[in-house]
Amino acid sequence: MKKILITGINGFVGSNFTHNWNDRFLLYGLDLVQPPKEGVERIFSWDELGKIPPVDAIVHLAGKAHDTKNQSEAKSYFDINTGLTQRIFDYFLQSDARAFVFFSSVKAAADSVPGDVLTEEIVPDPKGPYGESKIKAEEYLLSKQSVADSLQKKVYIVRPCMIHGPGNKGNLNLLYNVVKKGIPWPLGSFDNRRSFCSVDNISYVVEQLVARDDVPGGIYHVGDDEPLSTNELIKLICESMGRKAHIWHLSKGLMNGMAGIGTSLRLPLNRERLRKLTENYVVSNAKIKRALGIDRMPVSAKDGMRKTLDSFQ
Repeated sequence: MKKILITGINGFVGSNFTHNWNDRFLLYGLDLVQPPKEGVERIFSWDELGKIPPVDAIVHLAGKAHDTKNQSEAKSYFDINTGLTQRIFDYFLQSDARAFVFFSSVKAAADSVPGDVLTEEIVPDPKGPYGESKIKAEEYLLSKQSVADSLQKKVYIVRPCMIHGPGNKGNLNLLYNVVKKGIPWPLGSFDNRRSFCSVDNISYVVEQLVARDDVPGGIYHVGDDEPLSTNELIKLICESMGRKAHIWHLSKGLMNGMAGIGTSLRLPLNRERLRKLTENYVVSNAKIKRALGIDRMPVSAKDGMRKTLDSFQ
C-alpha cells in the first residue's frame, strides 16, 4: 500500500481525497491544524516536516483560495501559494518520495480564454495575485525539473477548473441565490459556456497520478468533459429545487447599455461583472485523458453538478 502525504488535508478537496482514498493508500496530512481525521494516520504541522515518515508521493493542496471579492492583500497570495510550494517541493527533492502533484489552477494560465478553448500550450498570462502566485510556484517547480529528473522523480502540475462538490458551491453562489429568491435570470441571450470540475473527477485523476508509474510528468488541465452554459446551470439549479426556470432573453445591446450605465453610477451590474457573467471559459482535458488512457472522465458534467446542487437542499 502506497503512502501519500497530502498538504492542506483539512480543506474541501483534501477531505474528499481522504474519503475516497483511505482504503487504497496509507495517508498522512500536513496542515495548519492537526485534529484527528478518520482515514488519516497522522496530521503534522509545517514545523514538523522532519518528523514525517517516508512516503511514496506528495499531493500539495495547501494554498490561499481565489478571493472573488478582491479583499486579500497580494503579499499573502505569494507567501502561501508560492512560498509554501517552494518549501514543500524542496522537501520532496530531498525525500524518498517519487512523485509530486502540485495543485495550480487554470487561472495560472489565463484569466480569460483566447480563442475557443484553453490548452496546456498557451503561454501563461495570469491576471491578479492569485493566478500570478500560482504561476510563480509553477515556474519554481519547472526550474528544478532537471534535479527531479536526475533523481528519477515525477512532477505533475495540475490546473483544475473551478472545483465543486457536496458542501462547496465554489462560485456558484450568485446563480444559486438568484434562483433561490425566485429572481428571473436576465442574461439568457448570452449563450456562454464554462468548464467546471467535479471533485469526484479531480479525485480520480490525482489518484491515478500517485497510484501508477506510467503517467508522464508535466502540466495537465483537469475539468469535466462537457462545458456548461449559464442557462444550463440555471435549469439544473431549478431542477434540483423542483422549480421552473425563469430565464429572460433580453437583448445583448440592452444589457450592455445597462452595464455601461452601471459602471458610471457604480451599480452592481457593471461592464466587468457582465463580462465575467457572460464570457466563455472552456478548458480542454484531452491531454490528461490521453495520459491516463481513458476516453471520458468518470462523472459527466451534468451528473457532477446535480450531485453538488442536491447537497444544498
